[in-house]
Amino acid sequence: MTIKNFATVPGLLSVLTALMLPMLPGSAIAGEDDDAIVTDRPDFVESSDVVGKGRFQIETSVAVERDKSNGFKLRTVSTPTLLRLGIAEDWELRVETDGRMRATADNQASGQRLRESGYADTAVGVKWHALDEEGARPSVGVLAHWDLDTGSAPFRAPGKGGSLRVVAEWELPADMSLGVMPGVVRQRNDDGQRFTSGIFAVVLGKEWNDRLRTFVEYSAQQVAHARDGGSINTVDVGAAWLLSKSVQVDTAVARALNKNAPDWSWTVGLSLKF
Repeated sequence: MTIKNFATVPGLLSVLTALMLPMLPGSAIAGEDDDAIVTDRPDFVESSDVVGKGRFQIETSVAVERDKSNGFKLRTVSTPTLLRLGIAEDWELRVETDGRMRATADNQASGQRLRESGYADTAVGVKWHALDEEGARPSVGVLAHWDLDTGSAPFRAPGKGGSLRVVAEWELPADMSLGVMPGVVRQRNDDGQRFTSGIFAVVLGKEWNDRLRTFVEYSAQQVAHARDGGSINTVDVGAAWLLSKSVQVDTAVARALNKNAPDWSWTVGLSLKF
């Protein structure tokens, strides 16, 4: 089974969830092992942590984007999924995709509706946990991804690309945390020409108790010239809830800060650690 199909098999996630039912509310978190799940979602800033040697983690979700542009109302539904496998205490392998996608465009002038369905591209990569937090020094992670143009024609990028990101995280007083993620992306524009864009995001989090975390975030998911698609800037808020040490549910909503970003986007996700 390929990764792009993995996210789209409803029965598989049902089976995984059923396997974890003994760990849902009613089980005592204190009685489980201390290796609690740490996810890279639902905020845009990645975690600096890795899953640990021999551990496997799946982070899957449903995401909806809505936008009005050039006389069209656009709606996109996708199933973003990230698979993480620990190959050493400080290294993990990663496979990531937006999964099954469906895009709907309504022409507001004519009333005509256009629909496209298919699969998104896949990215493979690694994450290295480079530094632990110590004093004023943050916890640091480095991520490298290679994007493969494997998706269905309507959703396939015009050629392969890649990205390099660095994450720095600080624990703050009052159970607050701060994360910063700069990065660079190498890809092709719609004309097939290669270009380099930037990434920058900052997130402020708050842990309310052992189970609940909330956050607010600014993200520049793309910093690029207009000829290469322009910059994409959003602000988002969200929350993550631990059902157990190995199961997390989460949600987030984002609002566009410029015309290149979708007006609104929303996601709800489930993450499992094995």
